[in-house]
Amino acid sequence: MSQHVPASSTPVPAASPETATERDPRRWAALGILLSVQFMIILDISAVNIALPTIQEDLGFSRAGLVWVVDSYVLVAGSLLLFGGRLGDVLGRRRMFMVGVAVFGLASLAAGVATSPGMLIGARLAQGLGEALAAPAALGLIALLFTETTERVKAIGLFGGISGLAGTSGPIVSGALVEYSTWRWIFLINLPVALVALVLVPRLVTRDTGRRDAVGLDLRGALLITAGLSGIVFGLIELASYDWTDARVLLPLVAGIVLLPVFALSQRSARHPLLPLSFLRERTRVVTNVVALLFSVVFFSQFFVTTLYLQDVLGFGPLKAGLSFLPFGIAVGAALGLATKLIPKVGLRPVMTAGLLLAAAGALVFTRLTADGSYIGQVLPASVLLALGSGLVLPTLGNGAVHGVTDRDAGLASGLVQSMQQIGGAIGLALLTTVALRQAGDRIAAGVEPAVATTEGYVLALQIGVGVLLLAAVIAALLPRNAGSAEDLEAAPQTAVA
Repeated sequence: MSQHVPASSTPVPAASPETATERDPRRWAALGILLSVQFMIILDISAVNIALPTIQEDLGFSRAGLVWVVDSYVLVAGSLLLFGGRLGDVLGRRRMFMVGVAVFGLASLAAGVATSPGMLIGARLAQGLGEALAAPAALGLIALLFTETTERVKAIGLFGGISGLAGTSGPIVSGALVEYSTWRWIFLINLPVALVALVLVPRLVTRDTGRRDAVGLDLRGALLITAGLSGIVFGLIELASYDWTDARVLLPLVAGIVLLPVFALSQRSARHPLLPLSFLRERTRVVTNVVALLFSVVFFSQFFVTTLYLQDVLGFGPLKAGLSFLPFGIAVGAALGLATKLIPKVGLRPVMTAGLLLAAAGALVFTRLTADGSYIGQVLPASVLLALGSGLVLPTLGNGAVHGVTDRDAGLASGLVQSMQQIGGAIGLALLTTVALRQAGDRIAAGVEPAVATTEGYVLALQIGVGVLLLAAVIAALLPRNAGSAEDLEAAPQTAVA
């Protein structure tokens, strides 16, 4: 996928039917830049985990404060992705993408040179804001740059797949940097990617001015949904440290849950609703977003649990633990290529369902972990199965999320599915890892050897993960028969929902 910029600097119009006919090759160069930025963002998220012990030692974090290196990012990104996507629709996706990349780049610089816990956490908050602006704008731009059916499915599938590949590459990159250099480069390596994107995107994608019919933003709705999602995410984050009945968990969760229906009611009377209720009447989009939430619960928590098992039980160092994810990345890439070919032919439902069942099989094999187990005999086969399933699922999420939307709402659709993925990840990390750690603590208190008790905790979490993935597969079966296929997209042209 070339990123070469031709001598002419005439940009490629993002939503012009004539452009699709001309098949200007620069749209692939634009895609290369957008994918690079998405890879940078997801890589940064996944790379931080392995570096946490070194960061704690260098900056003097308390154990409680250290979790906010991860959680501060999730809190902001998960809460603002939906609003960030809508900002792109109203103010222009290219503009929001550029602003988001600039914010993410500057925040990465601040994180890389951080000298105190407060400075690093502040930088991570700003990185979350950068993702909330850039990521939905990028997916929205891809949906508009590629209007021909087969190319569009492939391009959006690559966007979803690159997230999976970046997630698996993060531990490898982080392990190498921690072992041979410094954790600071986890953040500083973002700067060249951000600079290249800021220079080349204006030359490759025409400037869009947003929706001319939307002269204002639904600020009331934005405040309600942001506060509601923030409350839910914050309560889930606190669940890792406190019981369900603790006010620090219960109050934000209840407030968040109450604010969501208030937000829904506000959309009925809003002049320019943030999330038009008609948007949720399309079955493919609704099913896809529910599946994205459930799939992410297991996808993110499995990475966390596997990393802990490799280091705490099998005794792997950071680099060795990171390299252990390499087969996962290879398998994801192989399944991604297969999915992008299958979706136009058979539609989303069979590919998504098969992927979820395959991922569930991988999680089920993971439940065979033992304290005296091995990477080759237990972790590797489970990882490959889970990776093959994930590689099939990820492209279907991006394509299902933007099914039936036009340039009016591409950013909203993108922001919604990415918000579901972030919140799903937060739920998975809060619930499943908490279940694992508490089970291990109870077993240790009962006199079980720590390594055995810890492994039993991980197995319990993975057993729950199997159930979540099977539930997602049942829901995926509710998709229309040929939704997302070339036949479906050509027979039912996209229509605006607001």
